[in-house]
Amino acid sequence: MRGLRRLAALAGAAALLAVAPGNAQAASPKFSETTAIGTHNAYDKSKYTYFAQALDSGASLLELDVYADTLSHRWRVSHSNPLGNDNNCEAAKTPGELYSKSRNQDLGSCLDNMAAWNQLHPDHPPILVKVELKVGFNNNAGLGPDEFDTLVAQKLGAGVYKPADLLGGTYPTLDAAAKANAWPARDSLRGKFLFDLIPGTVEQSNPFDHYWTDEEYGDHLRDLSAAGNISAAQAFPAVLGAANGDPRTSRYDASIRPWFVFFDGDAAAYVNNGYDTSFYSANHYILIATDAHGVSPAISSTNPTDAEVAARLALLAGKHASLITSDWSAKSASVLSSVTTRS
Repeated sequence: MRGLRRLAALAGAAALLAVAPGNAQAASPKFSETTAIGTHNAYDKSKYTYFAQALDSGASLLELDVYADTLSHRWRVSHSNPLGNDNNCEAAKTPGELYSKSRNQDLGSCLDNMAAWNQLHPDHPPILVKVELKVGFNNNAGLGPDEFDTLVAQKLGAGVYKPADLLGGTYPTLDAAAKANAWPARDSLRGKFLFDLIPGTVEQSNPFDHYWTDEEYGDHLRDLSAAGNISAAQAFPAVLGAANGDPRTSRYDASIRPWFVFFDGDAAAYVNNGYDTSFYSANHYILIATDAHGVSPAISSTNPTDAEVAARLALLAGKHASLITSDWSAKSASVLSSVTTRS
């Protein structure tokens, strides 16, 4: 217990250094140089009554499960119902409507909630919105990467930090920009959302689907860049699954590998298998370590102690994670907003 308290104190001190306004030298670590906490399936009503409360939680990552509903041509938000919405996003487009409107809305309303909440909290720390496209895109039904980009841009506008922002008009690919550590200071991302996309569980188990979300959006970025229109892209595709070495090499065509700088895998798989995760921090890639509670010694997946969370954050920061996630929605904002230095 004494060791946990010590780790908690160290993590807390690091978090204070990262955000303390009086410490000019340590006030603005780059986004790639910090480790923060996220909430798995933050759209779930059992976690937060309203999605605005998930935004209030202080978490640096919030996850949405999205279905491309080809019958209605809508982006549904749900865990298991591909034809309906089951979530805490509400029919609220203005700050005054938050925390009071009907829920179970589509992705557009979730984005409306974010835009309204952003008006109330224009100086909020950056929030990564992780979108699991459960059945993938369906471009033939008008639910492809272009339509996703258009929806996000219409709803959030300048509130999104985009791939073009990382490129900065200087670098030819996201990989080149990341390796140069062109990420902005974390403080300069206040008021911003970032989006990353992963293939969904249904998509991955579909024997007829051989063109998953990650590859499709990677192709999308490559093609937009070639057409001189990379500014239209709103999201970063993520390489899903813990692996040793560079997982892009065996998964993607060489033409799209440089468009992946987000990686997403099980925390225990990275740690317990002894994978060399320094690869990610050395190249300034963003590494999302999921199910952080499962790393040995395992802690509660729902309500660990504050000290246990701090210790797990410190442990995975030392393993080069950028964000760690679990179902810790019961924790206070002071815990979920913790940010420490990434090794």
